[in-house]
Amino acid sequence: MNYVITGSIGHISKPLVQQLVAAGNAVSVITSSSERVASIEALGATALVGSIEDAAFVTQSFAGADAVYLMIPPKWDVADWYPYQQQVANNYVAAVKANDVKNVVVLSSIGAHMRQGAGPIDGVAYLEVQLIEAGVNAVFLRPSYFFYNLFAQIDLVKNAGIFGSNFGGDEKLVLVDTNDIAAVAAEVLLALPLASGQQIRYISSDEATTQEIATALGKAIGKEGTPWVVFTDEQAYAGLKQAGLPDTIAEGYTTLGKALRSGELQADYWANRPTTQGSVKLAQFAQAFAAVYQSK
Repeated sequence: MNYVITGSIGHISKPLVQQLVAAGNAVSVITSSSERVASIEALGATALVGSIEDAAFVTQSFAGADAVYLMIPPKWDVADWYPYQQQVANNYVAAVKANDVKNVVVLSSIGAHMRQGAGPIDGVAYLEVQLIEAGVNAVFLRPSYFFYNLFAQIDLVKNAGIFGSNFGGDEKLVLVDTNDIAAVAAEVLLALPLASGQQIRYISSDEATTQEIATALGKAIGKEGTPWVVFTDEQAYAGLKQAGLPDTIAEGYTTLGKALRSGELQADYWANRPTTQGSVKLAQFAQAFAAVYQSK
């Protein structure tokens, strides 16, 4: 099989490429950096260097693919987040149609069912809709809140003695490890052809309230009793701006937290909760969190 993987060799794409290559497949990886070519080739894959914002490059890159794995990478210096995501999504869909790609696997997200009102997730929701309207055979992977997003809490704990965001409360936060996402993506891609139409696959590794998260992480770093504080949306936005994020991204993450707090973001997950979860649990991540905490 010939696979084309977007997302360069990031947290999910790298282990995904490794699994596809190990199974004897031809794998091409799109990257925006020529500096990653050697690392990609060391995995046994072919590097395709160019920008996913270049429609002609994307179309050329998808030529001959039996399947493509699509993800919209973050762009931290973007002036307006959603139009950037739409542009990338449109380029992907046009390339899939031009090359008559039969199998598409998308890194979507929990909350994509909302279509609008979930901050950065709105972009992958748009990609889902475009592929549905194009009649493409696709699997939408909808992972939950990435464990590694919690690393952003380290400075807050060190400087203010708290964990926190503009979400929290009694509802459990659904958590996922990127290796667990890669494992599901590989499972789907190695079982081609995909069924006709579109399917949704939720992915999670663990579930815990924000206070349970604070308890586990606080214990791991030797700061038991560190609370999780729920900020107002205004406080969350101000904190993101203070961290140096542009308006469009600060607004996006504030909106995401608001949707989590309301329960709307995870509602479809709970209605269609998967029967199995990934292997990485909160207690295991807490040790990784402690190692990073101590290194700073």
